[in-house]
Amino acid sequence: MALLVSLILAICTRPGFLASPSGVRLVGGLHRCEGRVEVRQNGQWGTVCDDGWDIKDVAVVCRELGCGAANGTPSGILYEPPAENEQKVFIQEVSCTGTEDTLAQCEQEEAYNCLHNEDAGALCENPESPLSPVPENVRLADGPGHCKGRVEVKHQNRWYSVCQTGWSLRAAKVVCRQLGCGRAVLTQKRCNKPAQDQRSIWLSQMSCSGREATLQDCPSGPWGKSTCIHDEDTWVECEDPFDLRLVGGDKLCSGRLEVLHKGVWGSVCDDNWGEKEDQVVCKQLGCGKSLFPSFKDRKSYGPGVGRIWLDDVRCLGEEQSLEQCQHRFWGYHDCTHQEDVVVICSG
Repeated sequence: MALLVSLILAICTRPGFLASPSGVRLVGGLHRCEGRVEVRQNGQWGTVCDDGWDIKDVAVVCRELGCGAANGTPSGILYEPPAENEQKVFIQEVSCTGTEDTLAQCEQEEAYNCLHNEDAGALCENPESPLSPVPENVRLADGPGHCKGRVEVKHQNRWYSVCQTGWSLRAAKVVCRQLGCGRAVLTQKRCNKPAQDQRSIWLSQMSCSGREATLQDCPSGPWGKSTCIHDEDTWVECEDPFDLRLVGGDKLCSGRLEVLHKGVWGSVCDDNWGEKEDQVVCKQLGCGKSLFPSFKDRKSYGPGVGRIWLDDVRCLGEEQSLEQCQHRFWGYHDCTHQEDVVVICSG
């Protein structure tokens, strides 16, 4: 009987179709509906090769995870922390029609010549928070907006303060990234009288590299044990996130780059601008991969008018959004509109 069942399975299973992995997840994104695609097989998590990976495959992942619509096919290498060298690439040549309920129902092959620099990513709408998703386990309290305030972490449905001891701008960078804010611009001690006797101090001796995906990934002293007082509560200020758009073309995913600051749209100077910066913009807009246009293509969109907001932007290529890249202060530049940045994405 067992032999007959095996024969039936062999006949009915489509060529190249692997046994259903017991799970799929997205790692390293700003929320659970974005990140590097990983599947679980035999109790281990492995990545998916981006050979043949497209928006139909992402749509299936989004459906399987209970996320919203598929918004993009970013490279998995853009998400931190990166896949570990010993982690395997499980599957490649995934080919979904877009109507499947799970990724395991799609045609796929066992990975045979794929490395982690080809890991696939997925960008879906986040149904829990369609605007700026804020993780539930960290927040900046008592500040003007969610990007400035006293650092608090959540444990067992209670909020706790974080001690300044051992804290650094690298740790602030992790918090700003986790909250979907811009660059970390300030961290300091902040005595907060109302917090006394209301919040216990839960974390101290944080030791972040600045590349962690969440604050909870940073090494720290023992949770819940601290000799700090509330005069040493940690205060962090991040730049507010800003909106992007590509204008001057007939598609949403190509055109002259503009950013919104203080309610005014302005352009970005192309000093030091390159492919990594293009990648971050395409990722943030959910527009697929950068096509890195030629000089002629860039000039075809014409110069902008009005403010030039940003200059000397420098990205590593792995940032989740442009505001996490280095740049001059807003409005400081030595450019004309003849140097406006143009971005063309595959989406």
